[in-house]
Amino acid sequence: MLGGAALVTTAGVFAVELGRVWRRGSAPLPLEADNVLDAAVEAAVETTDVVVAGYQDAPAQENALFNLFLSFVISLLASRGIAYLLRERQRVGPFRNVRWGERHIHHFVPGIALAFVSGAAAIVTRNEELEPRLALIFGTGMGMTMDEAALLLELDDVYWTEEGLLGVQIGAGLVALLGALAIGLRFLQRGEERVLPPNVSPGQEVLFN
Repeated sequence: MLGGAALVTTAGVFAVELGRVWRRGSAPLPLEADNVLDAAVEAAVETTDVVVAGYQDAPAQENALFNLFLSFVISLLASRGIAYLLRERQRVGPFRNVRWGERHIHHFVPGIALAFVSGAAAIVTRNEELEPRLALIFGTGMGMTMDEAALLLELDDVYWTEEGLLGVQIGAGLVALLGALAIGLRFLQRGEERVLPPNVSPGQEVLFN
């Protein structure tokens, strides 16, 4: 359900932005285009340019926060999905259950390690250009750890029980999703200012000397 909500919401935001860029950009409108498919592709490419331009124009701290939110959501969903697939098989691509002797190593262990290492690196380096990349690692570690938050809270393997499936994961995932979308909309606004011509309201005249 969380993955479906993320997919539908992201697709909806992109569709709305595609419509805005199509109206204001260089691609011919559907009723004016000789080939609607070619016009749609051109509008989609221009929409991508808007997203990239907005991201590049944003402050490093804002990029880092967006990367943290996005990597957290992806890691949270991926951890749960891979764990579900591993219930029925020994390996899923490069992923498998890890054991040290008789002890099962849960994925919150590498998650905590990733968060600690990337967080320490960000504090030590204090490099604004490096922070967005470290935020990706930090968010990934947070997602892996939060996916097993119930296990840590209960001090018992409740991963596949009701306590492990609901609660913290869904709440934190939705908060991160909404945060990423809010920051993403700011990227889109900046990108529109850089890529698209000024938005002139109907009846307003632009005079060129």
